[in-house]
Amino acid sequence: MRDRDGVTALLTIDGLTKAYPGVVANDSVSFSVRAGEVHALLGENGAGKSTLVKMIYGLVKPDSGAMRLGDAAYTPANPQAARSAGVAMVFQHFSLFDALSVAENVALGMESPPKMRALSAQIRKVSEAYGLPLDPARTVGDLSAGERQRVEIIRCLLQDPKILIMDEPTSVLTPQEVEILFKTLRKLQSEGTAILYISHKLEEIRSLCDGATILRLGKVVGTCDPKTTSARDMAEAMVGSALHVPQASPSPKGAIKLEVTTLDLPAKAEFGTSLRDISFRVKAGEVLGIGGVAGNGQDELLAALSGEALSAPHAVKLGGTPVGQLGPNARRKIGILAAPEERLGHAAAPDMSLTENALLTGAIREKLTRNGFLKWRDTEAFARRIIAGFDVRTPGPDNAARALSGGNLQKFVIGREVLQNPEVLIVNQPTWGVDASAAAAIRQALLDLAASGAAIVCISQDLDELMEISDRFAALNEGRLSVPRPTRELTIDEIGLMMGGAGDMDVAAPEVLA
Repeated sequence: MRDRDGVTALLTIDGLTKAYPGVVANDSVSFSVRAGEVHALLGENGAGKSTLVKMIYGLVKPDSGAMRLGDAAYTPANPQAARSAGVAMVFQHFSLFDALSVAENVALGMESPPKMRALSAQIRKVSEAYGLPLDPARTVGDLSAGERQRVEIIRCLLQDPKILIMDEPTSVLTPQEVEILFKTLRKLQSEGTAILYISHKLEEIRSLCDGATILRLGKVVGTCDPKTTSARDMAEAMVGSALHVPQASPSPKGAIKLEVTTLDLPAKAEFGTSLRDISFRVKAGEVLGIGGVAGNGQDELLAALSGEALSAPHAVKLGGTPVGQLGPNARRKIGILAAPEERLGHAAAPDMSLTENALLTGAIREKLTRNGFLKWRDTEAFARRIIAGFDVRTPGPDNAARALSGGNLQKFVIGREVLQNPEVLIVNQPTWGVDASAAAAIRQALLDLAASGAAIVCISQDLDELMEISDRFAALNEGRLSVPRPTRELTIDEIGLMMGGAGDMDVAAPEVLA
């Protein structure tokens, strides 16, 4: 098959349609990808990108339409059939077992793996050839996020794929790791491999991709050359309207609201990270940004601040009052709220409705119970307020949390905490996997909350986000926190090095904290 320029297409998508109850995920989608092309799929959360690549990878069967791989019809019944045809995929969420070695994890993804010694040799050969150094004997639980991604990529490369699908591949990487990944992808491109690339980081798209297909509400609404199209133009094409740029309201910082002093917390999980000598302060009206590569103590820090993990009473203070011994509900009552990274299962119960999920953290501050009985009408009204205030795309508050796209569920989770007017809000990865428009809305909500006098701790791996909204920045590496510094004094490269454990990683002493 040939594309519109008369060049032979490697993958041709023709009129693919997939509908679910109440929504058409993909509506007659058509586009093509050439051999050696890096092609972006762009769109808001819920635009249909995930459903589309799942059909290409054999996870979902289309209702209608056709696919061709080269000149042959392509109808994968399952991922195994897709891999056999030369289609590989690296998912946004890694599917690895922490307790197993790199080689053992790779073997689990192969239909007929060779003996472990031979496989280890193959892993070393491929990892060296593509600039992804990796020891096949290392335990996955000991790897950084970037190294874990290498395991997933090498597992794909051992299949010698014609097409490699990558879903948000840089969401957990430092800038230095992103550059290593891009070198690998460009080498694959030079060898003729086609790469289908999904990302909300539009400057990355502009740097890497040769073409882009833009989806909105399940339909193709345009194509572009990312190298000659601005990130803003691409974002506005995705949402169909002008893009809002978050603006902080100039306001003086108030008294210290949250104070953490020499916080030590041993890891509970075998492959968790112990917190060591963590100290910082956050004032009313201030956003403290904390950056770090995944697995360096972010989840443990949020647990210690939210009350999920208890510490010495004086290790955490709210307005000078020790709260380290208080659990989550007691901290919510006095105004310490949190939004964890894991949306389904931690921030929200998948099979519960949005109304029920609104109740889970809102019961105390929103007074949604009386004498042990639920005030269901008030709870539903609170859920509707979240949905309306944060533009959550859903049929209604009775919809289950798992039925929402990742971005819409994230808007609901953040909105649920923001609308409770916390004294302190701790958020981990507030815009992870969220499109440009939704990310801007969430960041603006955090800035507005800070302007109202709340203290915000924003834990994130998105460096642009931290540069945009934080007043001060600190890096978390192997459970230790660097001295917080004014964000305006730092460059992206300096922050990236700090996140990787280099640069200014001197641990803050309580007496020098601002």
